[in-house]
Amino acid sequence: MLPFAVQNVTQTIRLTTRLRVSSPIALTPIVSTPLIKQGDGIGTARRWSHSAKWRPVQVLDEWVAKEARPISLRQLMVFGRSLTESRLMSSANYVRTELPTRIAHRIRDMQRLPYVVVTNPHISDVYELYYTAFDSFRRIKEIKTSEDNDRLCKEISKMLHAHLTVIPKLAMGILECSDLISAAELDQFMNTILRSRISRRVIAEQHLALTETFHSHWFSPGAKLSEGEFIGEVFIKCIAKDVIEHCAKAIQDLARSANPPGTKIPEIRVSGHLDASFPYILSHLEYIVGELLRNSVQAVIEKHRRRSRDPAAEQPPPIDVTLCEAQQHVIIRISDQGGGIPHDILPYLWSFGKGPLKNQRLANLGRVPLMAATLQELRVEDGRLLALQQSAADKSGGGNGGSHDSSLSSLSTRPPNLRLGMGLPLSRVYAEYWAGSLELHSLEGYGVDAFLQISKLGNKNEQLTTRAAMDAV
Repeated sequence: MLPFAVQNVTQTIRLTTRLRVSSPIALTPIVSTPLIKQGDGIGTARRWSHSAKWRPVQVLDEWVAKEARPISLRQLMVFGRSLTESRLMSSANYVRTELPTRIAHRIRDMQRLPYVVVTNPHISDVYELYYTAFDSFRRIKEIKTSEDNDRLCKEISKMLHAHLTVIPKLAMGILECSDLISAAELDQFMNTILRSRISRRVIAEQHLALTETFHSHWFSPGAKLSEGEFIGEVFIKCIAKDVIEHCAKAIQDLARSANPPGTKIPEIRVSGHLDASFPYILSHLEYIVGELLRNSVQAVIEKHRRRSRDPAAEQPPPIDVTLCEAQQHVIIRISDQGGGIPHDILPYLWSFGKGPLKNQRLANLGRVPLMAATLQELRVEDGRLLALQQSAADKSGGGNGGSHDSSLSSLSTRPPNLRLGMGLPLSRVYAEYWAGSLELHSLEGYGVDAFLQISKLGNKNEQLTTRAAMDAV
């Protein structure tokens, strides 16, 4: 017979694993029962305790009853092209009501998780961050003056800074809970919550950038911006070739930093429709292209090191980037000769919570407390910020493009050689957010072809879940 206390804990774990909450009221615990989970393969036990304050949900219900209002890149451009004080106030009030609406739906999604999952300390911390932000923004009154808008911008900046912990906390929580809930459910939850996070940062950072533009000494209210500039965070004419070349240089610098001195770095060649352009959020494209190139460069280096008789003397095979411009979209193909994707990794390529390297990913994520999910937060050894946006802004002739630090990425850093195992699934979330796509084809023993498709016209709405999952029940 097991001791009574151990029996009690075991029964609690079994019960809470099966529990599905039918009403958010049911989540309010009468007592906080410690839950014990076996160690993650290293022989230790980890104690999980429920510390989240599950508030009364009547006020949350009122906001969940509202639907999020999706936007498109074209709407952002048209609205911000002729910026006036009246338009700035309209933007402020859209953000003031849209942020708590979108956050409320994601809080409700978290409340739908099994109780044993939401008691995980990382998931619980994210819940607390979300509820704090929701509670702050729902109390903000209508924005009528420039002073009101300045106070709103301070709240937005505070939220963006505080939420830099969300991605690593979510990723660690999901990995620790991967045995308690199906991989399909975890990945669906992560895709929904990360896409919603991107959407909130887009509208928040867009408003901050518009406010910054409006108060700039060079700006004349009502004056139209040219095609070579940014409208808020939207780069009006994003030339694919230029972005790829900037990312290629940054990734090659990272590879030199992460590998032994003298390591040969593969050349990155760009061909095809070199004039292809489209409106886009530059930091989104940089992140996707950066992650794809980073994987390709490292795979080529490692294969060349294994196969070549003299790796220091011979040049590794190049990485070819091909641009294809069609009427509705632009396709970027990245082809490498890095040997392809290992069989044991391939089934989990797009999963946040499963895979053979789970323990290693958990350890690595613990070293990245803040994560903006931008290429700019990756730093080489000498500490230089990879400010690709500033380069693009310089090409555009100044303006406001480089003055706003997108996603506060300068506050977060990632070692260049640290593998988190979430670059590809997060890149797909970014690609699909503006109705694009990301696919990989692995050629065993040879290499990988990655296909990134981007909507060329900017007229596709952001792809996000506008209602919480339980609203459909």
